[in-house]
Amino acid sequence: MTNLEELFRHFLRDIYYAEKKVLKALPKMARKADSADLREAFESHLEETEQQIANLEQVFDQLGLKARGITCEAINGILEEGEEIMSEAENADTRDAGMIAAAQAVEHYEITRYGTMIAWAKTLGHDAAIPLLQANLDQEYGADRTLSGLAETTLNREAA
Repeated sequence: MTNLEELFRHFLRDIYYAEKKVLKALPKMARKADSADLREAFESHLEETEQQIANLEQVFDQLGLKARGITCEAINGILEEGEEIMSEAENADTRDAGMIAAAQAVEHYEITRYGTMIAWAKTLGHDAAIPLLQANLDQEYGADRTLSGLAETTLNREAA
C-alpha cells in the first residue's frame, strides 16, 4: 500500500471478511447461550450483521470494486478464543460470561475499524460511504452496550 486510498480499500476488505466470519459465528453462539437474553442479543446482532455486510457491499460498489474480503488474522484469533471459551467452560453461566467477553472483543475490533474508515472516507472524499459506515459503527456500539448491560446486570453475578 502506497497511499491512504489503498489502505482504505485494504481495511474495507478486512472488515468485510470479519463481518462474514462473525455472521457464521453468531448462530453457534446463540445456540450455546444459556441466557435467553444473551441468545436474543446474538440473534438480533445476526440480523444487524447481515445489514452491515449489505452496507459494505454498497461501499464496494461505490468504489467500483468487487466485494471480497482478505484474511483478517485479528478476527480469526478473536473468534478462535471465543470457540475455546465455549468448548472449555463447563458451567453455563460461566460460558455466557465468557461469550460476552469474546463478543465484546469482536465489537471493539469492529468499532476501531469503522471509526478509522469513517475518518479516512472523509479525508478521501468518499462522502457516500460515510453514512453506510456510520450505520455499521452505530450498530456495533449498540451491540457492545447491550452486551455490557447483560454482563453488569445479571450474567457476571450468575457466573460468580
